Amino acid sequence: MAASREVCEKVEDIAPLPPRSDQRRDRTAGFVIVGGGIAGVTCAEQLSALSPDDPVTLLSASPLIKSVTNFRQVGRALEEFDVEEKTTGALQKACPNVRVVHTQVRAADTDKHHFQQKMANARRVVIVGNGGIALELVYEIEGCEVIWAIKDDSIGNTFFDRGAAEFFLPHLTAGKCEENKPLKRLKYTVTESSSDSPKKGDTAMGGALGPDWKDGWRMKGKHDQAAHRVQVEYQCEVQEVLTREEFTRTGQTAECFPGTSRAEEQNDDWPVYVLLTNKRLYGCDFVVSATGVVPSTGPFLHNDQFSVAPDGGLRVDDHMHTSVPDVYAAGDVCTASWEPAPQWFQMRLWSQARQMGSYAAKCMVADRDGEDIDMDFCFELFAHVTKFFNYKIVLLGRYNAQGLGKDYELLLRCTKGLEYVKVVLQAGRMQGAVLIGDTDLEETFENLIVNGMDLSPYGEDLLDPNIDIEDYFD
Repeated sequence: MAASREVCEKVEDIAPLPPRSDQRRDRTAGFVIVGGGIAGVTCAEQLSALSPDDPVTLLSASPLIKSVTNFRQVGRALEEFDVEEKTTGALQKACPNVRVVHTQVRAADTDKHHFQQKMANARRVVIVGNGGIALELVYEIEGCEVIWAIKDDSIGNTFFDRGAAEFFLPHLTAGKCEENKPLKRLKYTVTESSSDSPKKGDTAMGGALGPDWKDGWRMKGKHDQAAHRVQVEYQCEVQEVLTREEFTRTGQTAECFPGTSRAEEQNDDWPVYVLLTNKRLYGCDFVVSATGVVPSTGPFLHNDQFSVAPDGGLRVDDHMHTSVPDVYAAGDVCTASWEPAPQWFQMRLWSQARQMGSYAAKCMVADRDGEDIDMDFCFELFAHVTKFFNYKIVLLGRYNAQGLGKDYELLLRCTKGLEYVKVVLQAGRMQGAVLIGDTDLEETFENLIVNGMDLSPYGEDLLDPNIDIEDYFD
């Protein structure tokens, strides 16, 4: 999945006026933002609020942009919000000084849903990847056999340890809990046929899907049964994808789905076959690649001016500056290259894209006006809220003991089917936490991590369900 290009550039006149007596730059400069994802749109909205008299131009490769709605500050760093797909006109109406320009435009169509059309007649799907999109697909798809190929030894390795993975395993075959919430906003898809579509060989651009993409979609396959049928293939990757003709020439026999007899399988009529590195070969109706976000930096690297990190992102300092003067980067396209706070690290998520986009706008205006600003508090603590398998998920700090070596201890509390709580301690101080379910502990744990309180005297009582820890540390 290609990530949107969230690069923010401050454009000065070729011959700027002399600085004012207060040494601030002249306010004739405009701002250009590349990318219609969360970071880019948040940056544009923040710039419009901070500097309403300056022109802001947003370049978007998609006819739709992603905007934050229903924002709620849960704690000092922990945030909850929805993401709404909007037409560019909606942004321009809300922010009069913002102009949206399409560089690669594809028409929006609210009636055609290509993935759902394929899904309706699917007997079996192969999903490749172990991140958020893969987790959601595996849970949402019904009436269809699912082969889930992951390179790790447990599901959801991007977000969970093996203990949390075990908590979710029963949900791979259980029925899905239906949510009776009405869909409150329009959903759009992008067609492939348009006179303005990119030429052959171009990379399709757009904002990362994020957790809201599946709302309102029907993901039921051809089989009558509603329960999930998932086979997880651990510690493997895709070695080769074969057409039916290529499969026939190999003379190999495809695997049956577990619990299915050879007579029932009829494995000679699949349109595509997937050979995994564990040598298992499965036929399927189609393959979904859900293998993560790639920083889309190509258009900015033609003259080697930008410093690029090993992960492919543009290096930025603690004020979101790239190595090129007056060019800032935020969101998926950038790599944080400052010395991070002990409990913060970068992860390409919508939550961080929103924070980076907002902070980049503040930095741009401050630099333009010759002012100094402190780094935003959101970079003091990694904090993310999402939902998997219809459970609320809260990740705080070094929730998987990232970078702590072996000198740490874990406290666990698990109630099957209800909640899973994990706390990471080092030298008696909380460094991170995983909260699955409605635990109501997120704000308390956030404060304990940030304050660095010595919790040694409490020991395992810290997670005693009979103790109201929220009131105790209030």
